[in-house]
Amino acid sequence: MPVGVRIMQKVSSTRTFARIAPHVIPAMDRTVHRMTRGKVLLSARMLPGVVLTARGARTGQPRVTPLACMPEPDGGWLLIGSNFGRPGHPAWTANLLAHPEADVNWRGEDVPVRARLLAGEERAAAWQAALRFWPPYATYQERVEREIRLFRLTRR
Repeated sequence: MPVGVRIMQKVSSTRTFARIAPHVIPAMDRTVHRMTRGKVLLSARMLPGVVLTARGARTGQPRVTPLACMPEPDGGWLLIGSNFGRPGHPAWTANLLAHPEADVNWRGEDVPVRARLLAGEERAAAWQAALRFWPPYATYQERVEREIRLFRLTRR
């Protein structure tokens, strides 16, 4: 594993990162993604990422959220609602629960998807895969009482 990735894993596990990152990283990602017409997502230099467009749970208005993701072999994605280890579920998870049909921008390509909240054995297997993929998720889970939501996105 490259030294930069190991350092980022340690930094991303800190409470300071959890306080600052949610305000800085998504705004930076949205701006760069828009300026490059979907070709660049800065946070994807560390972890693969998508830009999720889902309808708001209450408003139905489009909500655009850059997210780290775990690409799956079948061409879908696993989204982890870690919220950087902060107490509440991220808003995008409520949006997908209310409106599971969404779109992602993956490497500059817009892809219509259907989201499904994982539970039981399927969630347990996906969680283990997520921990192998990005070990700091374990630290995030330890810091919160809620169960981190996992969504599987499949192309539609």
